[in-house]
Amino acid sequence: MTGFIIALVVLIIVAIGMGIRIVPQGYVFVIERLGKYHDTLGPGFHVIIPFVDQVSKKVSLKEQVADFPPQDVITKDNVIMKIDTVVYFKVQDPKLYAYGAERPILALENLTATTLRNLVGELELDQTLTSRDNINARMQGILDEATDPWGIKVGRVELKNIIPPEEIQRSMEKQMKAERDRRETLLEAEGHKQASITRAEGDKQALVLKAEAERDAAIARATGQAESIRLVYEAEARGIEMLKAANIDERVLLIKKLEALEKMGDGRATKIVVPTDLAQAASDLTFKTEMLGFGNNTPVYKSADKKVTPKAEDPCCSDADKGATTKHFAEDHVNFEQI
Repeated sequence: MTGFIIALVVLIIVAIGMGIRIVPQGYVFVIERLGKYHDTLGPGFHVIIPFVDQVSKKVSLKEQVADFPPQDVITKDNVIMKIDTVVYFKVQDPKLYAYGAERPILALENLTATTLRNLVGELELDQTLTSRDNINARMQGILDEATDPWGIKVGRVELKNIIPPEEIQRSMEKQMKAERDRRETLLEAEGHKQASITRAEGDKQALVLKAEAERDAAIARATGQAESIRLVYEAEARGIEMLKAANIDERVLLIKKLEALEKMGDGRATKIVVPTDLAQAASDLTFKTEMLGFGNNTPVYKSADKKVTPKAEDPCCSDADKGATTKHFAEDHVNFEQI
């Protein structure tokens, strides 16, 4: 009897443990009662009937990522390449996810591969390499619509890698290298062109500035010369006005003329300064001599020749008996007397 009671207590405890279900956040439990769908338990504490209700499937409501292996696809221009895809999906209806497909992830993988082959088969190689966004958007729309009966919501599809054949890769590398060389040549040519244009503009600007500077300098020099001439004439005019205002007579002007002649005659060079009044003085003197009758007089330097006094004989001795010294002294004496 005691053993039966103990067994009954243990059975009750096990039943209670089997009837209590705690669902974590982000998950739901699909409950079947006697093999038939009964309810979906959300996060939290739940009590079910032991041995009658059972958890059929634990479903995650989080967004999941399925990274599928590369698939062989053929482009429109018959190029075989490998493309692997990444699909982001989320379970929207746990009941459909549990009962819609036997293996929904495998079904999604196969559906992704077939859809990818169909889309890439419509494009050429270059279009496939440059139309990733278009392919992703079209695949996401097709997969989302196809997985609605499975309770799956496809949020995003990405082409992870596009691996063309090795020959195509080498050809693409050569094409890319040629394109880079072309761009480099164009950039160098454009740089030389811009440098030449900039240099020419700089030379032009320098010549213009130089011409403007020379023009301004010439204008400044001409203005300075004109100003100096104007100041000189103004100074002379003021000097004349000051002389007029001071009532200077002819004697003061004569003194100034003599001082000027003195300054002009001062120097080492040979100079002959003839005053302007000298001609007038000579004219007055000639007129006066003519009036007084002195005009026919013989000049002093044109007077008659002097009488030559005959040489007296020397009582001492004759010329033949004189020595050379005596003769020379006698000749000098005669010349002195004539002078």
